[in-house]
Amino acid sequence: MKKIGFLSFGHWSSSAQSATRSASDVLLQSIELAVAAEEVGADGAYFRVHHFAQQLASPFPLLAAVGARTSRIEIGTGVIDMRYENPFYMAEDAGSADLISGGRLQLGISRGSPEQVVEGWRHFGYAPAEGETDADMGRRHAEVLLDLLKGEGFAQPSPNPMFPNPPGLLRLEPHAPGLRRRIWWGSSSNATAVWAAQNGMNLQSSTLKADESGEPLHVQQAKQIRLYRQAWKDAGHDWEPRVSVSRSIFALMNDRDRAYFGRGESSDQIGVIDNMRAVFGRSYAAEPDQLIEQLRTDEGIAEADTVLLTVPNQLGVDYNAHVLESILTHVAPALGWR
Repeated sequence: MKKIGFLSFGHWSSSAQSATRSASDVLLQSIELAVAAEEVGADGAYFRVHHFAQQLASPFPLLAAVGARTSRIEIGTGVIDMRYENPFYMAEDAGSADLISGGRLQLGISRGSPEQVVEGWRHFGYAPAEGETDADMGRRHAEVLLDLLKGEGFAQPSPNPMFPNPPGLLRLEPHAPGLRRRIWWGSSSNATAVWAAQNGMNLQSSTLKADESGEPLHVQQAKQIRLYRQAWKDAGHDWEPRVSVSRSIFALMNDRDRAYFGRGESSDQIGVIDNMRAVFGRSYAAEPDQLIEQLRTDEGIAEADTVLLTVPNQLGVDYNAHVLESILTHVAPALGWR
C-alpha cells in the first residue's frame, strides 16, 4: 500500500443530525476536509459524482478550489459518469483544474451507476447511437476524452482568426501535460477492467463489484486486479499503472467512534443493482490492533497500491479528519504505508 486517500459522496440533507444541510455546506466542507486531510498526511482527496441527487455533481469547480487551497495532496474523482459528459468541454475543464493544482489531478471516470431518474443523460442532450447501449455510449465518450488529452491538433484553423494561430491543426486549450496518464476507469466487472487496461487507464475498484464467482469481494477484487495487470502487460504500454480499491474502515478510538460504528462484525452483502448480481464489501470497524489483523487478510488491498477510505461526510470536517488521522497514525503504518 503506497497511498491512502479519502472518497466522499458529498451527501447533504435537512436532517438536524447532518452537519451538511445544503449544497453550499457540502462544497465548502469538502474543500476544508481536503485541507485537513493534507495536514494529517493523507495522500488523496477524491469525490463521487451523482446527478439529480442531493450529492456532489459538477466536479471541476470543486477540484479547482481544492487544488488552489492545497499543495501536495492528490485531487480526484471516483467516478464521473461519462454518459453525461461532453468530452471536449470536459478536456478543457480537466486541463484547467489540473494546471491550477500543479499537476495533481487524478480523474476517475466510468460508465456510471444506478440513477435517480430514468435515462438522466438524455436530459443532458446525449443518446446512444443506433445499436449502442448507454454503457457503450459512456465508453465511447471516454475514448474521445482520452484522445483529446493527448494534446494533438485536430481542428482546422480559420483563415481569418481573431488572434494569430500557431502553425498546423489546433488542439483544445488549456492542455495539461501528463494528465492522460492520470485517468482512471471505475470498473465493476473483470471484462471492463481488462478493457481499461487495453485503453491505457489506471483502475479504480470500489466496495461494489459484479459477483462473478460467489467468493468474497476482496477475493474477487484481487482476481480482477490480476487480470487487469496481465491485460496491461499484454497491451505493451510503456508505463506502470496504478490501482485503487475503496474501503469503509474505522478505527474505534473513543466512545463516539464506538457509538457510530461499533456494531460488531460486518460481512459482505449480495444484491441486484442495474439488473446485475453484485457483491457489496463489508465495513471494517475495530480497535487498531484488530483492524490491522483483519486488513492483512484483505486480498484486494494487498493487490492495490492505493486505498480510498469512504468517509461519512455528513458527520462534519472535524470528525472525518479524526477518522483519517486515526487510520494513518494507528493502522496504516503496520500495513506498509510509508
